[in-house]
This record gives sequence, structure tokens and C-alpha cells, in this order.
Amino acid sequence: MAFDFKKEYKELYRAKSKAEIVDVPAINYIAVSGKGNPNDVNGDYQKAVAILYAVAYTIKNSHKTDHKIEGFIEHIVPPLEGFWWQDNVAGIDLSNKDSYNWIAVIRLPDFVSQKDFDWAVETASKKKKIDCSLARFITIAEGLCVQIKHVGSYDNEAESIAKMEKLLKDKGYETDFNGIRFHHEIYLSNPKRVAEEKRKTIIRHPIKKTN
Repeated sequence: MAFDFKKEYKELYRAKSKAEIVDVPAINYIAVSGKGNPNDVNGDYQKAVAILYAVAYTIKNSHKTDHKIEGFIEHIVPPLEGFWWQDNVAGIDLSNKDSYNWIAVIRLPDFVSQKDFDWAVETASKKKKIDCSLARFITIAEGLCVQIKHVGSYDNEAESIAKMEKLLKDKGYETDFNGIRFHHEIYLSNPKRVAEEKRKTIIRHPIKKTN
């Protein structure tokens, strides 16, 4: 049976509807950075997502090619994720998507090296006939965070964020947004297939102890 990140790392991908505090380890990602509204059909974000999946599926199917990755395990491509922020804004302003900065990511299996990643980018570019050179191999160590499973429109995330903030206040923590720690979303539902009111998204925020 193919390795499923969502099942093997339940604490990271099976968030509850009740806010909880988690310690997130360092994780390797395929990443594409950009700016602008993610809902723009012809925007950079949609192009970034296409690049991420092209590279991710090239790695997933690498065992069918001449490129053999040491330690390869058949696996399900992990869900799409995104780190979001805006200049001169503490946290995230959900009403102003045009001002978003973002890093769109898909988790990499631990067995993928930089050499394997470079092969996948080059191979995906040729096979899919899209330029995947914007893809980067990055490692993000989020550390201590608060998270919650949000069900519904992305525009209504403030309701779930309020629950997270209440938990932090009760437990003696506060959010810790800075130049390397951002609003983080993990998309458990395909927005093209799941009705808006039923979409499931994990929202994760970096935190620290209140002084």
C-alpha cells in the first residue's frame, strides 16, 4: 500500500475542529513563491500550483523511469499547502487578497535529495512542457504552532482563527508572525470538486509564550 502522509502524520494532517497546539518538525517542500490574488485564473498562483504538481508527480512516478531514487517508497502525493503574508500587516488580512505574498508548497518525501529534486524539475519541464525552473527545494521548521480544521469558505477563516486566538489567550501564548513565520494553510479538499461550504482546510499559526 502506498505511503500516505495524511495517515502517517495524523497530528499534522488530521487537525480537529477544536484549536490545538502542535510542535511541527522541519519538513522539506517543493516550493514556488509569488505575489497576488490566488483566485486570478491566469495569475501566478495558478501557474505555481501547476508547477508543484508537475514536479510532485514526476517524483511519485520516478520508479517507472531510468532515474532510481535511493530509498524510494511508493507514496500518495501530499496535499497542497500555502504560507501567506502581507507587507506591513500583522497576521493576515483575508479581505485584501491582491496584496498577498505567498509560498505555495507540496511536501517532499524524506528520501528525495537535491540531486533527485533537480532531476524532477528538469524532467517535469520536458514532459509537461511547462517551465518548472521556479520550483525550489526548501526546508521549513515551523516549531510551536496552533492549528484548527476549518470547514467552509476561505473567506470565513476569521471564525476559526478567533477560536485559535482564544485558546492561545487561555494557555498563555500569542501568535508569532515575523519574517520567517507565516499564516499557513493546508488544503484537504480540492476546490474544483468540493462545494465551498464543505471544503476542509487546516489553518496553522506560529506561536510563542506570552511575555
